[in-house]
Amino acid sequence: MANRSDISRDQFMLRGPLAKKGYDWWWHSFTGRHEKTGEEKSFFIEFFTCNPALGKKEPVFGQLSPDARPSYLMVKCGAWGEEASQLHRFFGWDEVRIRKNTPFAIKAEDCLLDETHTMGNVRVEAEDAAAHPEWMCDSGSMRWKLRIAKKTAFHVGYGAAELFRKLNAFEMFWHAEGMKTEYSGWVEYNGERYIVRPENCCGYADKNWGGDFTSPWVWLGSCDLTSLRTGKRLENSVFDIGGGCPKAFGIPLKRKLLSDFWYEGKSYEFNFSKFWTGTRTKFSCKESGEQIIWHVEQETLKAKMVTDISCDKKDMLLINYESPDGFKRHNRLWNGGNGSGTVKLYEKKGGKLVLLDEIHAGHVGCEYGEYGTTVHI
Repeated sequence: MANRSDISRDQFMLRGPLAKKGYDWWWHSFTGRHEKTGEEKSFFIEFFTCNPALGKKEPVFGQLSPDARPSYLMVKCGAWGEEASQLHRFFGWDEVRIRKNTPFAIKAEDCLLDETHTMGNVRVEAEDAAAHPEWMCDSGSMRWKLRIAKKTAFHVGYGAAELFRKLNAFEMFWHAEGMKTEYSGWVEYNGERYIVRPENCCGYADKNWGGDFTSPWVWLGSCDLTSLRTGKRLENSVFDIGGGCPKAFGIPLKRKLLSDFWYEGKSYEFNFSKFWTGTRTKFSCKESGEQIIWHVEQETLKAKMVTDISCDKKDMLLINYESPDGFKRHNRLWNGGNGSGTVKLYEKKGGKLVLLDEIHAGHVGCEYGEYGTTVHI
């Protein structure tokens, strides 16, 4: 159900079995502009929690031992493009405070996130990053203080409903409370200050939780959209695509994606869990020498959406996570915020496809990876 707010899905989910073998994260990405030069830069911030019931005073890193499971809050932040980096700061559970009901809030020292605000400070020295491969990060610094206003939601329906959450029906759950989000405030990245404004931040916010990650892992989303039919910017539009190979009660569902295009106030949703809509999906993700390339075709009984996006690898990161069991299975997970391409949106009328619009998409958040070699450090 498109553009239906449900902040109960943003609450802390690591209860029951997931408290000992689960992760829960809140993701934010947006664009700022240098306060002096106006140069644009795209940033991301994520609060990643793992295995709280195994928590200790200090963070526990699963990759250091085959018998260990990770347990920590990881504050992840960074930027894409020139000087791209991912920076990680870890907290043991004794240092973390979480409001577990709705609306959620999470805080550790000077790092805070809730539905309407975030602030933080992460600094990693080069010698420390080199000495601690278990940190899985680069060196650099980032501070921020931002207001968050989530404008358009992608509510995936019963697949993440309370009953299915209690049953841990899926290995990886998803909710995009802010597939279009307006941020305002500032970011200081490696000593340079950037201003973030609602009107041009191209912001996005979602969350994932579960017992493990999906492979393949696919994500595409943008609210920086321009109609190629009229030449006008689409101010009330956003699309979001996510998934790969979901597992329901441990059974792989093969290659499936969820998506919604909120097009100028009307939803075109392609959701395999809503079987009555007749949703069908085909997708391919390719890695060339210089780019990652996505092609997605989705169709229901009423509409069709064809998405072609590419992103230069020089502007992307190989983003790092370890699974709740302590293994790092995604070792080539490409992640970016500067993708671009086109989306063709069709309606079905009288049994025929009619092109509603062809849209240029910029500032596309994008991700692709498949399991490679499983590693312990």
